[in-house]
Amino acid sequence: MNYKTVLVHLDQAPRCDDRIKLAAQISQHFDSHLIGAAMTGISRYVFNRAEFDLTDPVFSHHRDHLRQHARDVLKHFEHVVTSIGVDSVESRLVDDDAAGGMVLQSRYADLTVIGQFDATATIPGVMSDLPELVVMGSGRPVLIVPHSGQPAYPFQRVLVAWDGGLSASRVVSLALPFLSRASSVDVVVMQIGDKKDDAHGEQPGADLGLFLARHNIKVNVIERPIQGDAGEALLSIAADLNSDLIVMGGYGHTRFRELLLGGVTRTLLQSMTVPVLMAH
Repeated sequence: MNYKTVLVHLDQAPRCDDRIKLAAQISQHFDSHLIGAAMTGISRYVFNRAEFDLTDPVFSHHRDHLRQHARDVLKHFEHVVTSIGVDSVESRLVDDDAAGGMVLQSRYADLTVIGQFDATATIPGVMSDLPELVVMGSGRPVLIVPHSGQPAYPFQRVLVAWDGGLSASRVVSLALPFLSRASSVDVVVMQIGDKKDDAHGEQPGADLGLFLARHNIKVNVIERPIQGDAGEALLSIAADLNSDLIVMGGYGHTRFRELLLGGVTRTLLQSMTVPVLMAH
């Protein structure tokens, strides 16, 4: 399996270039088709409602203004990827809000690249929970790029956060192209508190190690008892291991505003310093 179609979200974030360059490097490595998508910020449902007057001059002026901003972002994207030398590139201007547009576009890509929300930057049309919404709605692997540091591909040291659950199992399979090319893969089994989790089996991480070994991937299994915030503990382990990619599942609750697994995922999305690959 390779990532043959890579989609990257484009906006006016100060660190958008880092996201573009990382997506371009991945596309070059896998000989992928790279798609840059810029949303206008107007929900597609506005255009689908017959009661809304699309010919209203105030709306038309606002729409044209937003479309021009998107075109400017796409033009910059094309300049960056051309300078890097990506062979197959496509620019898409999408009349939709960021979350709705990226969720739909990502369903036709092998890998989606988006940015971590930056609370210090004012970015028109980008919601603080964009990463969560795309992970939960796309059904595809989503690579979230931090707004700090200088992420680059290839990922040499990969940390897999393993809990034996459905989402973790799915994201490991979707991460195989990255895992098979890494020089080191660390499977971290976190034992939270004193509770015994039967999902790990008698020897935690052994079954996953065998699964990855059949893909010619050598892993180092690390079992860590966790007290306190599991997300902070995972980030601390990643720093100790000098990991340059974290692979973990995204988990959902039934309540709409509690989209992800609570502490672990939320902490990572807020405090991540290396890219995180998630899937739900």
